[in-house]
Amino acid sequence: MSYIQGFVIPVPAENKEAYRAMCAKVWPLFRDYGAERIVECWGDAVPDGKLTDFRKAVQAQEGEEVVFAWIVWPDKATQEAAHAKMMADPRMEPKEPIPFDGKRMIFGGFEPIFDTDEG
Repeated sequence: MSYIQGFVIPVPAENKEAYRAMCAKVWPLFRDYGAERIVECWGDAVPDGKLTDFRKAVQAQEGEEVVFAWIVWPDKATQEAAHAKMMADPRMEPKEPIPFDGKRMIFGGFEPIFDTDEG
């Protein structure tokens, strides 16, 4: 079964297109190292919770939207090998400013325990 890396990121609303363009630029690098799919989702209905929520999790500020994203890898070993190689790959060096505050990004690796995709 696949291995999933998940992310929640606060992105200034005015940086939506810059963020989307950044994702499109880095996809070939991830694909080269074995990623099968990247999905980046712009917040559309992200309610405020009483105790916790996506916005609180990343300390989103006024004017920022929440991005929920994931990368599908064939397995954890591929993801771990890719991470080490990508950190040394010069294509990972940003050519322009990153369109979000990476210090407030939350992320983790997940092993699926249920998946309706039978493919």
